[in-house]
Amino acid sequence: MKVMIAEDDPVSRRILEKFLANLGYSATVCLDGKQAWETYQQGDYRLIISDWMMPEIDGLELVRRVREVKRSAYCYFILLTAKTGKTNFLAAMDAGVDDYLTKPLNGDEIKVRLRVAERILALRSDIQILRGTLPICAWCKHIRDDDRLWHSVEKYISTHTDADFSHSICPACESRHFAGLRAQS
Repeated sequence: MKVMIAEDDPVSRRILEKFLANLGYSATVCLDGKQAWETYQQGDYRLIISDWMMPEIDGLELVRRVREVKRSAYCYFILLTAKTGKTNFLAAMDAGVDDYLTKPLNGDEIKVRLRVAERILALRSDIQILRGTLPICAWCKHIRDDDRLWHSVEKYISTHTDADFSHSICPACESRHFAGLRAQS
């Protein structure tokens, strides 16, 4: 699994990168929140481990931006910080983090948290597959949503995914419905 690390402290960054490599993770290392945000927009990351206090874009702003992006695959976000206390924990959770770890890093603790992240990401993937089963009308091909309302396939899919449509005619329909037109030309 690809993991993004956003950590401005070189020592902490190197320790985390080495630890993740020893666990078999492929890590993309970002030197600050700004670089992490730019990297996230260009790639497909399912797990981010970010420091809270970084220049330009801190960890909370980074997670807010990640949450605003609508992607089909969920991104699990672990925040690392020297900040402790209930107020900081609640602020991080309100911003959208999935897990909160205080520094200095404890190898056993982060290893367990990574296993939890993998389980949650696997469950989210399973849910996406289950949501992929669509109740569709056998006659008109409209799809029923969770509110029991019926929509065209195009409207349903464009509302629930990032998919766009371009319409065309497949060869079977062309020969069935337009065979006479071809013969006339």
